[in-house]
Amino acid sequence: MRSLLFVPGDSEKKLEKGFGAGADVVIVDLEDSVAPGNKPAARDIAANFIAAYRHQATATIYVRVNDLSSGLTDDDLAALVPTKPDGIMLPKSNSGEDVQQLSARLRVHEAENGLPDGAIRILPIITETAAGVLAATTYAKASARLAGITWGAEDLSAAIGARTARDENGRYTDLFRFARTMTILAAGAAEVAAIDTVFPGFRDMAAFENECAEAERDGFTGKMAIHPAQVPVINAAFTPSAEAVQHSAALVAAFEAAGNPGVVGIDGKMYDRPHLRLAERLLARARAAGVLA
Repeated sequence: MRSLLFVPGDSEKKLEKGFGAGADVVIVDLEDSVAPGNKPAARDIAANFIAAYRHQATATIYVRVNDLSSGLTDDDLAALVPTKPDGIMLPKSNSGEDVQQLSARLRVHEAENGLPDGAIRILPIITETAAGVLAATTYAKASARLAGITWGAEDLSAAIGARTARDENGRYTDLFRFARTMTILAAGAAEVAAIDTVFPGFRDMAAFENECAEAERDGFTGKMAIHPAQVPVINAAFTPSAEAVQHSAALVAAFEAAGNPGVVGIDGKMYDRPHLRLAERLLARARAAGVLA
């Protein structure tokens, strides 16, 4: 998952545009982008669209349901699970227990709709509440459905009363950088993908490119988008370069040729097993992005 594009579930026009944007994952949103009074209609629009479009969709399909405390989650699942989405995005997840609770509900809906147990994955947003940030360590081994971990800044701002998540230079303040860091570490501990949050200023492409580059540098393997124009930038930033792929492949080959020792030397430089693990991860990303067979 490099690019994950949010699309409001209550607009067939936006859904059609979103599914044609070239994103790896389209997140059909039933939560923040849908007004409270429009949620029943959004379920119907989203379900009908996915059912009709599923056979020709090249993107993986996730649905962002309303959070578990809203009282709307079961209605969302009842309407959308029959369309066989690939995954559910869980907003305002407070801990691994929330993922387990959603997993239990999904198991029932899968059985009712003739789907294999565990067919639908879960991608939680873990930093939209203070409790969620502090419980970042609870996601490791929470569920086999866990596809990745992501974070959000806007809801956290509202939850704790922060006037803004960024300083005058557009950088996250320390509190939000902490939430971002905990997301990377939580994903690492759970051995799943770390997905960076959205960048609201979709017209400022220079700043967006910089943020994508920083996210990839720090260990995120993908990023969420709020506008189709952001998708190509994300895909480019999170697709390993030809040079990086070549170097990583040479490193893996050197270890294999030497009988997988603790250290190998290439072009006068020494590389140990952490370098090997990093190279293997990069090659896995390259295969997922389709740039390596």
